[in-house]
Amino acid sequence: MANEGQRLLVFVGSYAEAEENGVYAYAFDEELGTLTLLDQYAGIKNPTFLNVDADRNRLYAICETLSPEGQRIGAAASFAIDPASGTISLLNRQHTTDGTTCHIQRDAESRYLTVTSYGGGMIGLSRIAEDGSIGEVLDVRQHEGRSVHPERQDRPHPHSSLYSPDGNYLYVQDLGLDRIVTYAVRDGKLERLGETELHPGAGPRHLSFHPNGRYAYVINEVDSTITAFTYDAASGRLDALGTVSTLPAEFEGENTCAEIAVSKDGKFVYGSNRGHDSIVVYAVDEKNGTLNYVQHASVEGGHPRHFALTPSGRYLLAANRDTNNIAAFAVDRDSGELRYTGKSTTVSKPVCVMPVYFKI
Repeated sequence: MANEGQRLLVFVGSYAEAEENGVYAYAFDEELGTLTLLDQYAGIKNPTFLNVDADRNRLYAICETLSPEGQRIGAAASFAIDPASGTISLLNRQHTTDGTTCHIQRDAESRYLTVTSYGGGMIGLSRIAEDGSIGEVLDVRQHEGRSVHPERQDRPHPHSSLYSPDGNYLYVQDLGLDRIVTYAVRDGKLERLGETELHPGAGPRHLSFHPNGRYAYVINEVDSTITAFTYDAASGRLDALGTVSTLPAEFEGENTCAEIAVSKDGKFVYGSNRGHDSIVVYAVDEKNGTLNYVQHASVEGGHPRHFALTPSGRYLLAANRDTNNIAAFAVDRDSGELRYTGKSTTVSKPVCVMPVYFKI
């Protein structure tokens, strides 16, 4: 629950043409489980993935633009947030990589933004200016190689980046290589430190750390699995504990995975299935970090590209791209199970949903 002087805002990024609304700001009522639209922004193309800096009242969105030669390239936009009204205003737009991007991340000290280019096989590092606007590109790193799937893994496909809890390492999940590549950001440059190899055909997409700082979990898009790791903060090393399926044994259709999240209390791991159109829930074994099955919950829509737990842990919001809706689920924090609240909000092609508390 929000404390006095706090407000829960939810930001949504979506697929949209430049002339269409693509970024949305909502208020979320934790008693009613409802979203109320406060603002929306048109003017940038495909602002699909977002990052929110609540301390500085800033919002960052990937987008795309055209090079002088007419090629689609990656860009990012920064916004100022007014927490009292929930409105957003554009600060600036900046080129990020020569490939279009699918994910954006920010370091804990708000010095840098990292973006990943699935199609271009690269990651980019940009400076954040003192006013929170996006500064110049500092570094770009191209991945090389392939893995076993003839179509999905014929070349590198970085899909996301995530900083370690202490901020010392940056992990880039490369679906095309079946590898998690470890970097450090030093003197404004990306320094490659090593990599963690997953089983062939996994297709790692997104990573989430356990709040105890000892475990990490990656959701594998291509073969619909979750791999658990131990995490050594001293070396940055990830060692696999085991892999579980995100699907029921009887399911025979096509499926790909998308988002993964660990509950704030560390008891549960959630992952999204696109095809089965569900959230899978696993309980975390406190002794060794392994996962035990709890539930599959329908997302009440199609193609859950992303989801997020609210900061209080009371709700999970699922962004269903193909059915143009965000569905709200109540979370049983004892069992981890999800219960659909019956509340669904219509949004065009939602890709990312970010619930964040703000001081007002």
